[in-house]
Amino acid sequence: MARIVVLDYGSGNLRSAERALERVGADVTVTSDFDAATEADGLVVPGVGAFAACMAGLHAVRGPQIIGRRLAGGRPVLGICVGMQVMFERGVEFDEDTEGCGEWPGTVERIQADVLPHMGWNTVRTPPDSTLFAGLDADTRFYFVHSFGVRRWTLEPSHAIAPPKVTWTHHGEDVVAAVENGPLSATQFHPEKSGDAGAAVLENWLRSVRG
Repeated sequence: MARIVVLDYGSGNLRSAERALERVGADVTVTSDFDAATEADGLVVPGVGAFAACMAGLHAVRGPQIIGRRLAGGRPVLGICVGMQVMFERGVEFDEDTEGCGEWPGTVERIQADVLPHMGWNTVRTPPDSTLFAGLDADTRFYFVHSFGVRRWTLEPSHAIAPPKVTWTHHGEDVVAAVENGPLSATQFHPEKSGDAGAAVLENWLRSVRG
């Protein structure tokens, strides 16, 4: 049974994430402990609310160092909602510009849509070789709730490493819905609130953690 830590830094649906992961067979601990988070088989970084507040909470528990150490050692990390957004270079919300964890280039900014927040069920467009969405139909819907997101994927292609697998959704415009990049995966939607579809995504991720 894979040992999964849900990082407790004062943000996110911690218990919902814990229950959803237990449902698909993980041994889950919710903690802010540096060593436990660094050494677990898999780390989940949830997040709700403002980008700046989430980054402040992460810094308080040395979250960026935990994430960086894990990824340097090839240890899986899964970001959820704002937990995905903070993996990017920066977030701009209401004229507040905040530095993110910088694992991917790009900016989290307000979505250009007539209706905000983007709240409710929506489909996604996945790459054909996705691990997270393996076995799911193209019309599968996931639960979103956000007004800010990544509107442009800016990582330049490289011949040295495989390109990340980027999944998109559409709400007024195309917005990044998920990224799979070696040991680092993330979803803008909430798998823990997405019923059987979300459980399938978590189960696929957990399977990759187990190897």
